Amino acid sequence: MNTLGIIGIIAGVIVLFIILLYNNLIRLKNQVKNSWAQIDVQLKRRNDLIPNLVESVKGYMKHEKTVLENITNARAAMTKAETVQEKADSSNMLSDTLKSLFAVSENYPELKANENFLQLQEEITGTENKISYSRQHYNDIVMMFNTKIQTFPNNMFAKTLHFTAETSFEATEAEKKNVKVSF
Repeated sequence: MNTLGIIGIIAGVIVLFIILLYNNLIRLKNQVKNSWAQIDVQLKRRNDLIPNLVESVKGYMKHEKTVLENITNARAAMTKAETVQEKADSSNMLSDTLKSLFAVSENYPELKANENFLQLQEEITGTENKISYSRQHYNDIVMMFNTKIQTFPNNMFAKTLHFTAETSFEATEAEKKNVKVSF
């Protein structure tokens, strides 16, 4: 085999490697976007349920006005959030305010027995579980993508192909602390 043939084979292998790498990175990047979209769907679902929950609670919890205001403010922040980090922060804030509402509701036996409240509480709890699962799935895909672009020899080509690391969905230090519930 002559030198020109060997160079052609090596060039062909490199081009094939780059094509396969690029397609794999595009697939992972799209999975990251899809995973985030799944979180977004659940966050929207939770935001849509909250006004119904607040309305069903208002009549019972006249003395707990700040809890309801905090939920309304957290929901407003969630709807204004645009970046992954802003949505993560406002989502975590909203989760905390909902925990407060459910804890305070323990002081209202009529509310706890109200069928609408129980149904909404169950739906929001289920949605919170879906959000948690979606966050975990998103972080798994982000880890796979980031690992792919950071390992050798992919890292040599990924940067050239304009692939950059994605941000994981992480809890803040305040959210890692134990929640204090007092009656």
